[in-house]
Amino acid sequence: MQTILHKAESRGHANHGWLNSYHSFSFANYFDPKRMNFGALRVLNDDTVSAGRGFGKHPHSNMEIISIPLEGDLKHMDNMGNSTVIKEGDIQVMSAGTGVEHSEFNNNMNSLVKFLQIWIIPNKENEAPRYDQISLTDLRVKNKLYQVLSPNPQDQGVWIHQNAWFHMGDFEQGISETYSLKRQGNGAYVFVLDGEVDINGTVLNPRDGLGIWDAESFTINSSTNVRFLIMEVPMEF
Repeated sequence: MQTILHKAESRGHANHGWLNSYHSFSFANYFDPKRMNFGALRVLNDDTVSAGRGFGKHPHSNMEIISIPLEGDLKHMDNMGNSTVIKEGDIQVMSAGTGVEHSEFNNNMNSLVKFLQIWIIPNKENEAPRYDQISLTDLRVKNKLYQVLSPNPQDQGVWIHQNAWFHMGDFEQGISETYSLKRQGNGAYVFVLDGEVDINGTVLNPRDGLGIWDAESFTINSSTNVRFLIMEVPMEF
């Protein structure tokens, strides 16, 4: 097993006033050649957007873009005709493919919106753009890992053009579970939202990330009540 630990305070940071963003990997004006990606995981941004503010219309292509709101409501509009609001407890996916333009705004005028923006490099280029969002309410299971993303449209959660699987955990203190990687050659990046976990002797606190590869499985032990995200992705793509 090989691992790499990214402490929360080591992330790139940009505060634009209306946007306070932390970058686990190189993004925009934050560049670290040692932190370009973790396998097919290219971007993991931890964003807070001020009331009523947001990202104007901008283009993407050949990228799988996943948004997970952690607090508040995020308004999405795109040139595919979608106009939606994603809330805490939802997950959104947009396959940019041949090209799409979209905008994202805080839908509330008196509160913040906080969300994870995740980019995965696809295994198929120039596919037709597509959009989906679902509520995780019916999928959420306390003290067990639950799947929120996969490569298979028939599986639980949303799907993308990549051999990737996302699971979330909402564990009480003292819960232990082993995660087995689903595909040979994949690695897993664990990102802690709240609380503290111990993974094979490595302690992770809020917004810490741990990349794991050359392993078939690893065990997560919750030292406190904890919420976290596991992103399994190909290490070669």
